[in-house]
Amino acid sequence: MLVRDAMSTVVLTIGPTHTLRQAAALMSARKVGAAVVHDPDAGIGILTERDILNSVGLGQDPDAERTHAHTTNDVVFAAPAWTLEEAATAMAHGGFRHLIVLDGGEPVGVVSVRDIIRCWAPARQRVPA
Repeated sequence: MLVRDAMSTVVLTIGPTHTLRQAAALMSARKVGAAVVHDPDAGIGILTERDILNSVGLGQDPDAERTHAHTTNDVVFAAPAWTLEEAATAMAHGGFRHLIVLDGGEPVGVVSVRDIIRCWAPARQRVPA
């Protein structure tokens, strides 16, 4: 199975000056765990629910903190034609749970560990013990 078969095509794109509270509200409304941050100066990055949680856990004000300060810009991108095994290996190696999927340099989806498990779990259940 390929990344294109598992990825979510709901791509929430936000800017670097959104507050963490704004980002969290948009992520919650769209029911996604990560947002693509498009920064004209830094390129494409990712902000995850864990980034927001870490900020709040440090006592930072989500109404004052801007996404650019919490965005991961050293991103590993996936291609739609990657296998789920390639995506899972990249996630395990990098220690993250989301991959932005690029096609022609543009974000077309996000694949998460949950997406991969959802695809693999039914196949694994059919295997006799």
